[in-house]
Amino acid sequence: ASGVQVADEVCRIFYDMKVRKCSTPEEIKKRKKAVIFCLSADKKCIIVEEGKEILVGDVGVTITDPFKHFVGMLPEKDCRYALYDASFETKESRKEELMFFLWAPELAPLKSKMIYASSKDAIKKKFQGMCSHSLSWPVVLDLPLGDWDPDEMAWPDSSQEEMLV
Repeated sequence: ASGVQVADEVCRIFYDMKVRKCSTPEEIKKRKKAVIFCLSADKKCIIVEEGKEILVGDVGVTITDPFKHFVGMLPEKDCRYALYDASFETKESRKEELMFFLWAPELAPLKSKMIYASSKDAIKKKFQGMCSHSLSWPVVLDLPLGDWDPDEMAWPDSSQEEMLV
């Protein structure tokens, strides 16, 4: 473990996204669909990356494809953590799942990859009981995004790293 702390705001956002309360339509619009986290400048704390979120109310209004927009918010040359509130169909029913991602693109510096990977346990301990996915830039670019709606959540390649945290 790297000794990195998790900011209280990160935990609050996770809880707000995980717990689905009975809400008014206005409150639902303010719910986060996706949010990106980064390390603080001193690399000692996982914090919310300012301006890197999608609100449910933006989907279909200013954002037509929330997952493409989400991927577009991720840096090409650095690592990040992210939460994405996905909706998808299974053979049995429609489901919703809050997903945690470790974003580690090939172009990220090795030092950044190492600190994000070693700090992942700190955030996983706070984010109990969800699927975790690791994404890297080539993997995302290779996804047939035009044919695959992440809100329908059918991974095109079942070999994607997936584990319950």
